[in-house]
Amino acid sequence: MKNEVIIELHKNFEEFAHQIDDEEYWYARELQGLLGYTQWRNFEQVIDKTKISCQTAGHELSDHFADVSKMVDIGSGAGREIDDIILTRYAC
Repeated sequence: MKNEVIIELHKNFEEFAHQIDDEEYWYARELQGLLGYTQWRNFEQVIDKTKISCQTAGHELSDHFADVSKMVDIGSGAGREIDDIILTRYAC
């Protein structure tokens, strides 16, 4: 992979970061597109593998993965609730 591509991906990753009380986190659905996944169900499989790796390394899943729901606009002022996952940098 070219150095320029790596630098751009890292920059984009950092731009997706959120922060509350000096704690940074990312939403999985926002990273999904950045990593080239078009379907949530396929990206969920990647997250499931990440959870296994996290457990194998001796970390508590609840410290790095938090299931959340959020509203998304589906047009005409209507919204729909979707599942998402908050990830720490380690989980990412």
